[in-house]
Amino acid sequence: QVQLEESGGGLMQAGDSLRLSCTGSVRTFSLVNMNWFRQAPGKEREFVAAITWSDGATRYADSVKGRFTISRDKAKNTVYLQMNSLKPEDTAVYYCAADMTDWVSSNWAYWGQGTQVTVSS
Repeated sequence: QVQLEESGGGLMQAGDSLRLSCTGSVRTFSLVNMNWFRQAPGKEREFVAAITWSDGATRYADSVKGRFTISRDKAKNTVYLQMNSLKPEDTAVYYCAADMTDWVSSNWAYWGQGTQVTVSS
């Protein structure tokens, strides 16, 4: 059973920095991307950032571009989200997700349970 586990959430103040981590037992041969999503109270889950596992290419939501950085440590099977200049609107439960493939015809995703990030003004 594949599990992804996020950590690093907490209560922060506007302007603070925080680093989230996500580690899991996925088969990296089948891993395409690692992603961070977030869901604020009363809102839909939204994309935050993604990193291609093989070559480290990254992409970001416009709302976090320039403030957040996604990175990975292949040796530790871990993806990070460095969040700088936090804003109250960054308050959400942050989830990591692994995009998987069999490189033939099937694609699927694994999700973590989420970690709460709260930013006060």
